[in-house]
Amino acid sequence: MQYSYTDSPTGTLLLAASAQGLSGVYFPEHRHFKGIAGWQAAPQHPLLLAAAEQLAAYFSGQRQHFDLPLDLSAGTAFQQAVWRQLARIPFGQTLSYGQLAQQLGNPAAVRAVGAANGKNPLSIILPCHRVIAANGALTGYAGGLKNKQYLLNFEANLRHGNSLELHAF
Repeated sequence: MQYSYTDSPTGTLLLAASAQGLSGVYFPEHRHFKGIAGWQAAPQHPLLLAAAEQLAAYFSGQRQHFDLPLDLSAGTAFQQAVWRQLARIPFGQTLSYGQLAQQLGNPAAVRAVGAANGKNPLSIILPCHRVIAANGALTGYAGGLKNKQYLLNFEANLRHGNSLELHAF
């Protein structure tokens, strides 16, 4: 595994890549992240540079979708299905965990969808921040609820044509 860092309005993000693709985008205090022990720093890795460029474009309001090869092999088949479904949630919109479970053809799997969502290693790229509780509440986010709220507000402002006011935490 190779890694680098990139700055964002939400703090410094750790980017990770395997031979198969981008495998992680982690916030500074990311839950479920096991650390970089045994990984190799690769600040000039082409895929990590491309990911950093696309994230910068996202945060500048110039990109709403990501076009990067992804490595989802860290997840189970079910988790991978949930993570792939996250990429289909439109920019600036939200879904409930129940709606996501229905889209996957398993409406009873709400809790399993929530658990898989929480273990998504590709924050922002696979927008798990767009998944909320049925009542509209912001429930867990591995990158922290403060970051989830920031990302949702950021996307909503852009979607509604409001000017960008990026404030780091």
